[in-house]
Amino acid sequence: MTAQIEPFHAIAVSGLAHRLKAEGRSIIHMEFGQPSTGAPAAAIAKAHEVLDSDPMGYWESPLLKQRIARHYAQRHGVEISPAQIILTCGASPGLVLALNMSFDPGARVAIARPGYVAYRGNLRALHMEPIELPCGEAERYQLSAAALAALDPAPDGVILASPANPTGTIIPRDELEAIARVCRERGITVISDEIYHGISYGQPTPSMLEVMPEALVVNSFSKYFSMAGWRLGWLIVPPSGIDAARARMGNLFLTPPSLAQHAGAEAMLCTEELEANIATYARNRELLLAALPGMGLGKIAPPDGAFYIYADVSDFTDDALDFCQQLLRDTGVATAPGIDFDPVDGHRFMRISFAVSTPEVEEAIRRMGPWFGARSRRG
Repeated sequence: MTAQIEPFHAIAVSGLAHRLKAEGRSIIHMEFGQPSTGAPAAAIAKAHEVLDSDPMGYWESPLLKQRIARHYAQRHGVEISPAQIILTCGASPGLVLALNMSFDPGARVAIARPGYVAYRGNLRALHMEPIELPCGEAERYQLSAAALAALDPAPDGVILASPANPTGTIIPRDELEAIARVCRERGITVISDEIYHGISYGQPTPSMLEVMPEALVVNSFSKYFSMAGWRLGWLIVPPSGIDAARARMGNLFLTPPSLAQHAGAEAMLCTEELEANIATYARNRELLLAALPGMGLGKIAPPDGAFYIYADVSDFTDDALDFCQQLLRDTGVATAPGIDFDPVDGHRFMRISFAVSTPEVEEAIRRMGPWFGARSRRG
């Protein structure tokens, strides 16, 4: 039987935003988790050079793999072989590869709720069962070793995300160590989504590989490297999984775009420009955290990293999708409803992406303040 998968509701909000923009409305896009900045200048220059000199084709860049391996050695103190790095067409195929090579249909895989919508969707598409563990304020919206230890029976696997989408919360190293111990003891395979690594605000973001070398790690050039449209990512697998991962990559996706690989290798050298983007996100985060409580949005998940505010809007509505659509129609500010990330409690949350320019954040605050101020509080 074909798997039934729920739609990504933020796409519908974005569709409305683009229709309004086509009608001449001023729209501020804070609904998607994609940087508004482009790829680093040197990466773009490299792409122009390659377009003029390289016919390109199916290819895996040895240089890019070497630079990714060096990145883990320098930033995380982890030694991995370039052969363990599977270059992918963004993080999404990396997640599909990790799931498909690790589990059979029917496998039970634990995920946090709230969590990225595609975890649930990918598991169902692959005929696996998502085991959604509620993670609220008391859990800092993150999975814990205790929660995994309490599951009976033990799941076959778990997907971790730190920093997380939609909340931005980070799992500290000591908790990652505890999770690794539980997973080893119970035979739970760990897939760690580290796509937001590099984007944090004073708190370390350890890689799962630091405490569990046998984990599978998904990452991408879409967030920190500001290259979402280039569709380039990677999957790190343990040595025992190299053959299985390469076989699936070759059959399902072939290779990522050659042009993106050339540009990505160059982007890894552009630290100064990329860190300037993080400084912008930090300023945007400060502005929103200062302004939102005055609008009645004081219950916010701790945004340790990534570029999101996940806010409780239950004082105003029990229908976050309609709420976000009305906010967009009235103010031109596009946001994402929490039901994408939490099918149980997400109707009372919204996610605001601040991966835009600071003037756009300031304008969004200017528009949203009166709108929230004019709305009646429930209860």
